[in-house]
Amino acid sequence: MDYSNLRTTDPTVADLIQKETDRQRNGLVMIPSENHASVAVLEAMGSALSNKYAEGYPGKRYYTGNQYVDQVEQLAIDRAKQLFGAPHVNVQPNAGSGANLAIYLALLKPGDTVMGLKLDQGGHLTHGHPVNVSGQLYRFIQYGVRKDTQRIDLDEVRAIAKKEKPKMIVTGATAYPRIFDFKAFKEICDEAGALLLADISHFVGLCLSGDHPHPLPHADVVMTTTHKTLRGPRSAIILTNEKHAKAIDRAVFPGTQGGPMEHIIAAKAVCFAEAMTPEFKAYAHQIGLNAQALAAALLAEGITLVSGGTDNHLMLIDCNPLGITGRTGSEALAACGIYTNRNTIPFDQGSAFEPTGIRLGTPALTTRGMGTKEMEIIGRTIAAVLKQPADEATLTQAQKTVRELADAFPLYPELRA
Repeated sequence: MDYSNLRTTDPTVADLIQKETDRQRNGLVMIPSENHASVAVLEAMGSALSNKYAEGYPGKRYYTGNQYVDQVEQLAIDRAKQLFGAPHVNVQPNAGSGANLAIYLALLKPGDTVMGLKLDQGGHLTHGHPVNVSGQLYRFIQYGVRKDTQRIDLDEVRAIAKKEKPKMIVTGATAYPRIFDFKAFKEICDEAGALLLADISHFVGLCLSGDHPHPLPHADVVMTTTHKTLRGPRSAIILTNEKHAKAIDRAVFPGTQGGPMEHIIAAKAVCFAEAMTPEFKAYAHQIGLNAQALAAALLAEGITLVSGGTDNHLMLIDCNPLGITGRTGSEALAACGIYTNRNTIPFDQGSAFEPTGIRLGTPALTTRGMGTKEMEIIGRTIAAVLKQPADEATLTQAQKTVRELADAFPLYPELRA
């Protein structure tokens, strides 16, 4: 990946790629849904497999010339089965949102009742928000967190399930800093006669390292993206049992997608192989240790965290006591090279565009080799910026700290456009 052809053909694009690579290299990426894929994963994505159209599944294609992409896709399937202990895997979904839609299409009928976590309390758009197609096609009943603990109350979930009799309960989140007890959710589902969908997109790596409960065998179907704590290409997969296998496959193709992206599937195969190594499990475990250290550092500086801390890879800062909005805080941090994202927090009085919270996490920093000592430094730096987001001296010192950390833990030295 020396980009020599790209520099010759389109130097403008080559320059933009270099600038984005440098931004990642010179800053601290702390958005929990972002990570730094290996160069091997990036190379697979940039391969000639992108040229091949392969509608259908291995051995059952609608085009000729699939003898090699069939092997690539089957390899990804077999590795995912081994990695997750899943009876059936579909590796074709292009993204988590599309994968969730395919699951709904496979296992529900329009108008069916479904339960999902509220968006402003940690859930995802595809878990039934009314602006998303999931909330428009299905009757979603939202469960949330307790106001006093800011944690999911399983007794409340059980009471809602008994009353509403959902066809499915969706677990998992995009901004919830605590674990999901899949065994307990499965018991509730069994009592209500519901299917259990586990969306583990954010904390999948911690499921593999044993730092978060594993969704199997409790969940009827599991969806995960492959680019967050799994550290692969931006994409998704669906895991399920033999009972739902055919329905899931039909819902992905031809139900919601056409030809699969075989270059991305090849990159998934690479990341699955990486995730089966002892080094990956140590890495994922360190994500959790780093998150704990970062949360402790922030709390020690008087920063308020939703639910008081974290059990996984992310945390949410409540900006209310600081007298700023999540946007003000996240933009001040970005000016220093610390990339987070503004986010709603439970019972937020702001809006999705002007929320009260900031979401941040440790996957990408851990990929660079940073540990708990660095998290303590970063925690103090973040706190200083959020307390004085307009103070030039504070911002200058934060920028210096970021540069020192970025230089000490280099990213992609081999990728020079």
